Amino acid sequence: MNVMSNTSQQYDAVVKQCKDIFLKKMKDYGTAWRILRNSSITDQIFIKANRLRSIEEKGTQRISDDITGEYIGIINYCIIGIIQLELKNDTRTEIPYDEVNSLFEKQMKTTKSLMEDKNHDYGEAWRDMRVSSLTDLILMKILRVKQIEDNKGQTLISEGIDANFMDMINYAVFAMIRLSELAN
Repeated sequence: MNVMSNTSQQYDAVVKQCKDIFLKKMKDYGTAWRILRNSSITDQIFIKANRLRSIEEKGTQRISDDITGEYIGIINYCIIGIIQLELKNDTRTEIPYDEVNSLFEKQMKTTKSLMEDKNHDYGEAWRDMRVSSLTDLILMKILRVKQIEDNKGQTLISEGIDANFMDMINYAVFAMIRLSELAN
């Protein structure tokens, strides 16, 4: 099996885990996240990434929550952010389960395609990166999104918020793959 097909399978396994949690939480809470403004979603992602960096720097944690849960949270909040951008003129607070499932699938398909294109061009360089570097890249992307939000979504030359969310998803998936490989 070549590395790229292994990456695809590993990626799909991580996404399946994230989607399972996403949909179970939707069963519990509905789409309460529809009330969040984009800046609140960005701040939720920031909190999770900042916790990861704090644990990485300190080498210990006081709350026993598994750190992979933070990466799952980053992925799922990024998906929420992308969905919110797509539905920006949709005022519904509650969205039916099947529709959200479809939106999740659509956005993850686009995000995985982006990963495959970049992975081809960069030659799987992420496999030689430290997990802490992936965390830092997520934090950098969050700061970029915050700046774009502060600029009312306007950029001169840079990619938009959705592209940054997709990059964060891919970095978080890579981190989860690397963590699982390091644990074995």
